Amino acid sequence: MGRDDGLPSRNEFENKLVMESTKITVADFLAYLQQRDLNSLMNLFSIDIKWNVPGNEQEIAWLGSRESKQEIEEFFKLLWRSTQPVSAEIHRILIEGSQVMIKGEFCTKMLKTNKIVSSVFFIHMVVRYAKIIEYTLLEDSFAVSQSLRETVD
Repeated sequence: MGRDDGLPSRNEFENKLVMESTKITVADFLAYLQQRDLNSLMNLFSIDIKWNVPGNEQEIAWLGSRESKQEIEEFFKLLWRSTQPVSAEIHRILIEGSQVMIKGEFCTKMLKTNKIVSSVFFIHMVVRYAKIIEYTLLEDSFAVSQSLRETVD
């Protein structure tokens, strides 16, 4: 744990700094996402990133894997052109070092169909040197794809 003199060890101090930096990055990410502030949001991502939003990529253009900031920017442009937020709520944020887990739920209007979709979501991020280097979003992509269909099968 700490040193004999009650002060934190170098490792403990460095871990605390990493966690504080990660907390700031996550808070900025959520604020910029809510504001749909694309420029500020993009500044939070590393040049190279491991990104995945699983689901039917043939039906929903913004789903899938991406590896560059340009591809991430295209994700947000596609998503924001196609949706209008109705509500979002963060239930829990867990941070351990550079690892982040966010649990929440959203309600979104699909502009193509005017249908509303609701889903629980989980985001896993890895933050290094105040940049997001890994991002995975899990949501009910089946419900999202159904809400984009003009008629239900």
